[in-house]
Amino acid sequence: MTADRAEGMGGGHVAADELRLLIERAERLEEEKRGLADDIKDVWAEAKGRGYNPKAIRKILTIRKKKKEEYQEEEAILETYMQALGMR
Repeated sequence: MTADRAEGMGGGHVAADELRLLIERAERLEEEKRGLADDIKDVWAEAKGRGYNPKAIRKILTIRKKKKEEYQEEEAILETYMQALGMR
């Protein structure tokens, strides 16, 4: 390992420029993440303001992420359990 590279947490030298760049990159990404979170909150507020149910929309998003077969299997199991509990 070169002298300017870290040799673990406790010893050696740290490449200060490399470390600073990694930290700055992480900071930029965290800022982008905060911006996206704010944008998503705005979408939910807009949906609610237009009379949509955000909880139902979130459920749809969850379903759309799954493969059709996976979703159908989960629904079949849920239906079976609900029938067993007298909920249907």
